[in-house]
Amino acid sequence: MTAVAENGTAVLLEALGRVVPADRLVVDSGVLASLSHDEAEWAPAGHAAVALRARSEAEVQAAVRVCAALRVPVVTRGAGTGLSGGANAVDGCLVLDLSRMDQVREIDVDNLLCVVQPGVINATLKAAVAEHGLWYPPDPASAPWSTIGGNVATNAGGLCCLKYGVTRDYVLGMRAVVGGSAGYGTAVSLGRRTNKGVAGYDLAGLMVGSEGTLGVVTEVTLRLRPALLGTPRTIVGAFGSLVDAGQAVAVVTRRGLTPSALELLDRTCLQAVEDWKHLGLEADAAALLLARVDTPGDAGDAEARALVESFEAAGALWAAQSTDDAEAEALFEARRLAYPALERLSPVLTEDVCVPRSKVPHMLAEVEAIAARHGVTIATIAHAGDGNLHPLLLTPVGDDTARVAAQAAFEELLDAAIALGGTVTGEHGVGLLKMAGMLRELDPASVQMQLAVKRALDPLNLFNPGKVLPL
Repeated sequence: MTAVAENGTAVLLEALGRVVPADRLVVDSGVLASLSHDEAEWAPAGHAAVALRARSEAEVQAAVRVCAALRVPVVTRGAGTGLSGGANAVDGCLVLDLSRMDQVREIDVDNLLCVVQPGVINATLKAAVAEHGLWYPPDPASAPWSTIGGNVATNAGGLCCLKYGVTRDYVLGMRAVVGGSAGYGTAVSLGRRTNKGVAGYDLAGLMVGSEGTLGVVTEVTLRLRPALLGTPRTIVGAFGSLVDAGQAVAVVTRRGLTPSALELLDRTCLQAVEDWKHLGLEADAAALLLARVDTPGDAGDAEARALVESFEAAGALWAAQSTDDAEAEALFEARRLAYPALERLSPVLTEDVCVPRSKVPHMLAEVEAIAARHGVTIATIAHAGDGNLHPLLLTPVGDDTARVAAQAAFEELLDAAIALGGTVTGEHGVGLLKMAGMLRELDPASVQMQLAVKRALDPLNLFNPGKVLPL
């Protein structure tokens, strides 16, 4: 570290030490390094000056005021489970770790809502509201580890978003520490507690998916649903090719079926999970489609039969409703474990493209063609029912040639999704990895509008600079 950098860190530490408890501050280089990146493979991360493990909104406010006065960037993080580099440090920044702001402040059973701090783990919230007969639907595969604040930052989706929507659909309001004309360090309340409300611009909605570039979310008011009754039905289809599985998704869409989940796993993913967890999975087919139906009664039975028929119409090797609850749960557990299972084998560069559902077979064909063209192993999982595909590019450890090929294939996958009328990210966010792709996707005038919003709300470019938008 240079003398100038050391002096800057000392000044920042001294200033922070006057406004927050000293035991909240982290300067140890090893710990700082661990807090300075998410799980995005090969996304660059800078060297943070200091980290603050905040415990309250007041501490966040005080830290933001200090950073604004010293022109020190603020990079906010939760559990660090992101896959786009959105929580990666920039040189000389303050890493603002909100994982210890983890209280469920209120569960309002009468009005079907809750109020939580950003560090609450998604699965922890689900368990807390379940005790009151309620359900929080957004369920990213990282739910056992990811925080609500991180889910809000990226507008996370998950396995059941096909029927029940994504994080934005459940955010009613929030508190956030912002800058701009309000003054850096100002805490504001955005949104509402009511089901309906159109008073002013939807600033809470603007914050959802903004990846920490517009301020720091310190509290979230979330919509809840009554807990589902009964045991859901699981329908499984095995296919001889990825494209055939994609055709089944198109058939399901065309027939107007809306299961609560419709997930795809290819053979590589299934084998990786089985080798790791020994769940008793068979990985003979090229791909499996897993559907879940939670509609009760005869209507649910009819929906399950219609899904089996749709899979068969698309050329499934076989399709059936599972009669073994343990087997059904193992299959969905395999879907959740696919990414960490593959990560055990090699570095994984994770895609997150989303295409119109009718184009899923076309995108899956593009995945196979791009993998062959670049000589890259690509495993594929997908929230297939809503067109959100996660091709996972695998590379041998330390193989720079393979890494370069994987990065080229990554960009080509983005272009293929855009060409099919899709988007470069369905739920992981832009962060660092998708910025160039986003600029290829969006109307240039809309990019200028977004830049104008960023400049108005964060004129110092203090909040998570260098992410999402090319400032």
